[in-house]
Amino acid sequence: MQKTYYDPADLRKFGKITEWSEELGNKFFEYYGKVFEEGALTAREKSLIALAVAHTEQCPYCIDAYTKDGLQRGVTKEEMMEAIHVGAAIKSGATLVHGVQMMNKVNKLDG
Repeated sequence: MQKTYYDPADLRKFGKITEWSEELGNKFFEYYGKVFEEGALTAREKSLIALAVAHTEQCPYCIDAYTKDGLQRGVTKEEMMEAIHVGAAIKSGATLVHGVQMMNKVNKLDG
């Protein structure tokens, strides 16, 4: 296995974040668990959203976790890739729309 900065084994240690801040860690996990419960969106849909966000946030732990979770929930590799493209389109569009700020600044300084 190739050595990387991110150790995949560290994902299993995620629950330990409560050790140094028990109250906040527990509140986070309570919130996190509630968010992923079935609601207006299915757990499968939420997993697919989480996978796309994991890619836009470039979180290797999240990518591993939600790739596995998605497969367990019946998400196809084609659906995964399409979701990643949706995330990439939104991320790139959000970057490009900020170009308006640059254009406004240039026009103001040139003005």
